[in-house]
Amino acid sequence: MKFDTFKSNLNSLKTEKLGGLEAQFKLAPGLRKCYDANKIRLSNPKKAAVLALFYPNKNNQTTFLLIERATYKGTHSAQISFPGGKIDKTDVNLQSTALREAYEEVGVIASEIQIVRELTSVFIPPSNFLATPFIGFVNQKPIFKKNYEVEQTIEVLLKDLLNDNSITTKLLTTSYMGKVNTPCFKLNNYIVWGATAMMLSEIKQLFNSSF
Repeated sequence: MKFDTFKSNLNSLKTEKLGGLEAQFKLAPGLRKCYDANKIRLSNPKKAAVLALFYPNKNNQTTFLLIERATYKGTHSAQISFPGGKIDKTDVNLQSTALREAYEEVGVIASEIQIVRELTSVFIPPSNFLATPFIGFVNQKPIFKKNYEVEQTIEVLLKDLLNDNSITTKLLTTSYMGKVNTPCFKLNNYIVWGATAMMLSEIKQLFNSSF
């Protein structure tokens, strides 16, 4: 999809009804589906936010950013995700969190980002976070400057996300379940699963409905 087409359809993207949990659960691990709103509330999750950043590549094709997290002793070590993290006391709201984290992790300046809309929050059981995604865009491809939390940046064409052939299943072992066949996206030969896949599932449905 040309970036001009992406921008010309932003009004529709802003007003289209979100798919919510129904869209997210298409790419959710089986055990994740047992967490309803009440169970999430009782978990008293920490708040976090992530940014789904769209921009044109050198061929003016609409592209979005994923990152591979650095390897460390933690729940989300080496996973594929959006830039983002937990809310800080200096953040005025979750949108500010998403913008701040994008700057800290990949060097994209907040004032250059236009936020399109907030999406449905995703509960992440292993780390007890409730992460709120935001769709944003910049008019030119950023010069990414990753920090110590990021192993590498991954640029994905929107058309690849919208291709149904990008959805597959993989036998995965996670921190809160044994080996199970888990729905996931295969994008640029990376396996994207869990919370990020759930967010992408809602984004995919939103784009399919808006364009």
